[in-house]
Amino acid sequence: MSLKVKEILEIGQRQLEKHGIADARLDSKLLYCHLMNITTTALLLEYQRTLPDEQCDKYFALLDRRSSGEPLQYITGTQEFMGLEFNVDENVLIPRQDTETMVEDALDIIERNQLRGEELPIKAKKDWDVLDLCCGSGAIGVSLALLSKHTKVTCSDLSKGALGVARGNAQKLGAKVTFKEGDLLEPFMGRFKNRKFDMIISNPPYIRSEVIQTLQPEVRDHEPMMALDGGETGLDFYKLIIESADKCLKKDGILIMEIGHDQKEDVTGLMEYTGRFVNVVCLKDLAQRDRIVCGIYSKK
Repeated sequence: MSLKVKEILEIGQRQLEKHGIADARLDSKLLYCHLMNITTTALLLEYQRTLPDEQCDKYFALLDRRSSGEPLQYITGTQEFMGLEFNVDENVLIPRQDTETMVEDALDIIERNQLRGEELPIKAKKDWDVLDLCCGSGAIGVSLALLSKHTKVTCSDLSKGALGVARGNAQKLGAKVTFKEGDLLEPFMGRFKNRKFDMIISNPPYIRSEVIQTLQPEVRDHEPMMALDGGETGLDFYKLIIESADKCLKKDGILIMEIGHDQKEDVTGLMEYTGRFVNVVCLKDLAQRDRIVCGIYSKK
């Protein structure tokens, strides 16, 4: 039967609430906006419109997907990050606001040779060769390429599916980015000479394996496991990256990584233990949780 938009949104909200969706009211509206390809502002003019049966059925189909726990971003196919609209699907982790904080810190380093208001103890660089390692959707690398004219960006990932999404985002947003497929830094290790960068930035998998099953179903059942699972201690990827980062960093190069809120001591300790990184710091996110570890490669 045909329904007014206001009525169908109320039905949607109730169904999502019944299935424990936290933002039921908002999600019911966003699903409708996605179906009709309109903005949330334009939705205000739709409330008294009568929706034909066919479109009602399409809306209910979207509602069923969301009720099952499928993330809204995978249904709509997009997620905003750094003011840019990125395409996302089940091949990539959905970009989070916490990661925006790391990108802002990276921009601060690149543009002003500063980090959280403190001058870096290195010579300012005019141009930066940056590697977005474990790039996923390309949100970090593509954002840096678009928001700083001083960067040459390479994105790399082991997942072919993720790289396909990242390439699509670079093309969609008009970013000039190079892509490389491979396991962590291996694609940049040459037989005679390694590829070196001014900055390696990464949001690697860092959730402990035993914790995976306790995650929200939206994350556990839908987002790619290879982008979540950091091994028994959650530190597997940090160990591998830190162990080989010096081989792919220029002198005074920057290694900056997102971490779990309880991994500050472990990750800073790993960097300091090598003896190859100085000025290792841990920075907080907007919620004042430990979120980013950054260090300067001091070539011996």
